[in-house]
Amino acid sequence: MTPFIDDIYADEVLDSRGNPTVRATVVLSDETKACAIVPSGASTGKKEALELRDKDERYMGKGVLKACENVTKIADEIIGLNPLNQALIDKLIKDIDGTNNYSNLGANAALGVSMAVARAAAKSFDIPLYRYLGGANALTLPVPMFNIINGGSHADNSVDFQEYMIMPLNFKNFGEALRAATEVYHNLKNILHVRGHSVSLGDEGGFAPNLKDNEEPIKIILEAVEKAGYTAGKDIAIALDVASSEFYDEKKGYNLKGEGKVLKSSELVDYYVNLCKKYPIVSIEDGLSEDDWDGWKLMSEKLSKIQLVGDDLFVTNKAILQQGIDKGIANAILIKPNQIGTISETMQTVRLAQRNNYKCVMSHRSGESEDAFIADFAVALNTGEIKTGAMARGERSAKYNRLLEIERELEFGEYLGENLF
Repeated sequence: MTPFIDDIYADEVLDSRGNPTVRATVVLSDETKACAIVPSGASTGKKEALELRDKDERYMGKGVLKACENVTKIADEIIGLNPLNQALIDKLIKDIDGTNNYSNLGANAALGVSMAVARAAAKSFDIPLYRYLGGANALTLPVPMFNIINGGSHADNSVDFQEYMIMPLNFKNFGEALRAATEVYHNLKNILHVRGHSVSLGDEGGFAPNLKDNEEPIKIILEAVEKAGYTAGKDIAIALDVASSEFYDEKKGYNLKGEGKVLKSSELVDYYVNLCKKYPIVSIEDGLSEDDWDGWKLMSEKLSKIQLVGDDLFVTNKAILQQGIDKGIANAILIKPNQIGTISETMQTVRLAQRNNYKCVMSHRSGESEDAFIADFAVALNTGEIKTGAMARGERSAKYNRLLEIERELEFGEYLGENLF
């Protein structure tokens, strides 16, 4: 007999930044119980689904008791339903909210329930989450983007760009790629320590040293790649998340405080073109502001051979992504479920991207937890890429360890590596 949803409730728990977040729990009639913890971002796009916060004296206004209470409103409508009907349940959640951005229930309430329902269904049928969500076609282990130097809003330093990442490409499987990248990470730590830089960690596990400009982190990373015994550009490539919306002024332009420069869109694009000529950069995320669509068009023309990822630009929203497709803007999209609200809506956006040859990068947020849902989700949807921080900090390593577990389970799993590009 197919189980039904018997109970749903939520608790206020903490994320990796020490801020409250929602943990939703779904209980099925066969006594299956599954939980899901919702992540939270620091650098957020204007058009993201609303993260509901209490804005009272508790937790400096960041409490989520209202969102937890709203889970009860969702429960009133979906208790008794078959948990296999994920699309129907997610549609009902959207209808209960009644807005385009979950400003009534809060995307943190909506996503918590959506994730927990999927996990409960998989658990009830005793199959892995990636297999439940992706079926027999869930076979691709994602190439990770390891954020090993933090800047921007993820760190308190002089570096303008938010993330400097390495991508292990010339490896046969995920486990070997993880090992190589970890060796680079530890060599980087040693280099920074010897030179007297801080080796304290940013929100996502990367180092946050004060460096002279936005180019120096790339040079130091390439030095670490070499010291680890790998070849930059062949074995390991560079990816950037500029998060340029954070330093964009519509009237003045892009303020690179770390370098004392204010650049126009075209000048910043030329800046990237020069960087890509000098260094083995394969991917640039949010190179221009979410409001600078003309600039994005220019960048898409001038850097057509580079993976150009829209995060703040697209916010995992299929309608906005369709606009980008129609205008020939970017060629990849970051996938963050809490930007859009439910598992089903996330999957719709991924399908649209893949149909139009846009690459997909499954992504964590800076405020994470031990919940490794996105590791399974990346495999389920064959995104081929994942961003979930550096190798340090438990909320980051939880995702990598889950991917190692999945790779062990998949007899015919595929790691795209250098074939990704």
